[in-house]
Amino acid sequence: MTDQAQLHQQLIDRMTIGGSLRTEPWRRAAAAVPRHEFLRGGYFRRALGSDFTAWQPIREGDPGWLEGCYTDESLVTQIAGTIVPEDIRGRIMREPTSSSTLPSLVLRMLEDLQVEDGHKVLEIGTGTGYSTAVLCARLGARNVTSIEYDPWVASRARTVLGHFGTYPTLVTGDGLHGHGAGAPYDRVIATCGVRTMPQAWIEQTRPGGLILATLCGWLGSSELARLTVHEDGTASGPVLGGAVSFMLARPHIPPPLGLLPDLDDGKERETTIGTEVLEDWSSRFVVQLAVPDAQRLTMQRDRRTEDVLVDVATGSWAAVYSEGGRRLVRQGGPEPLWDAVEEQFGSWCAAGAPTLEEFTVTVTPLGQTIRW
Repeated sequence: MTDQAQLHQQLIDRMTIGGSLRTEPWRRAAAAVPRHEFLRGGYFRRALGSDFTAWQPIREGDPGWLEGCYTDESLVTQIAGTIVPEDIRGRIMREPTSSSTLPSLVLRMLEDLQVEDGHKVLEIGTGTGYSTAVLCARLGARNVTSIEYDPWVASRARTVLGHFGTYPTLVTGDGLHGHGAGAPYDRVIATCGVRTMPQAWIEQTRPGGLILATLCGWLGSSELARLTVHEDGTASGPVLGGAVSFMLARPHIPPPLGLLPDLDDGKERETTIGTEVLEDWSSRFVVQLAVPDAQRLTMQRDRRTEDVLVDVATGSWAAVYSEGGRRLVRQGGPEPLWDAVEEQFGSWCAAGAPTLEEFTVTVTPLGQTIRW
């Protein structure tokens, strides 16, 4: 057995033992797709010894490249929308914009998709093409349609899939609009995060079909949800849990905050909760439901740390901090943001702080609701 084959088998064994790879059809599909073929352009790793989030390229042939391809980790493949490993010598400090998702999450989601032989699947987010290839290995390329927003990423995936001998329907465009020409689909799966489930996905899924996607918020908490599409054009289903995180679909990325409001203005009062609700994954998910258009930043002001929420839709803001043993909030703008946080968090606690797996998502033409 070659080093590559051994590394591949070890990854499959780890995913099986870990429970993300649960059925024989998906084990065969995972075994048929060598991940390193989709990472020959290299990837980025976090640079050690830096006070900031810096990335350094690992290229094919570099020490550890092959081993890295078969680690159960997400590997960044693009930075700042255009920069790839071959472009960089040294380090770069910019935000990742494309990645190869950790294989255990790819296979967990494919298992959770509950496909059957002959199902037509729409994949949102082709990325490197690895998950697309696994889908094709399981269902056949004729049953797989995949959409990628970034033209360069889409072109590279098309080339690699073609080299691999796999020819699904590949579309370059905004995956939030789906691909009506191939509808209806039995299953839709998204490998990017969305703030709200797009209506187009529901319209393009047959009644009884499933949509699997990660619902995210601008405060940084997200969860996987699986919705069943109904005859009346609505969809509903449970949050599956597991603290799943994906990069947001680019049209859902928060806008730049721009000029901040005057944080010395506003009304100050004591608050029953502090910023600990923003540190815990579950409570932060709950808070996002109350202030879905808010972004968070942390600032040092007047020799204290203030956590600030700014609502980009209304201009409302709230600064939360501690002083003299008291928890304080100062708010400004048309809507008192922290009042909404306190009310939502208080209702959740009064209900016994149900786990996120007890939440249900419902989508109608009027919008999306998430309730416990």
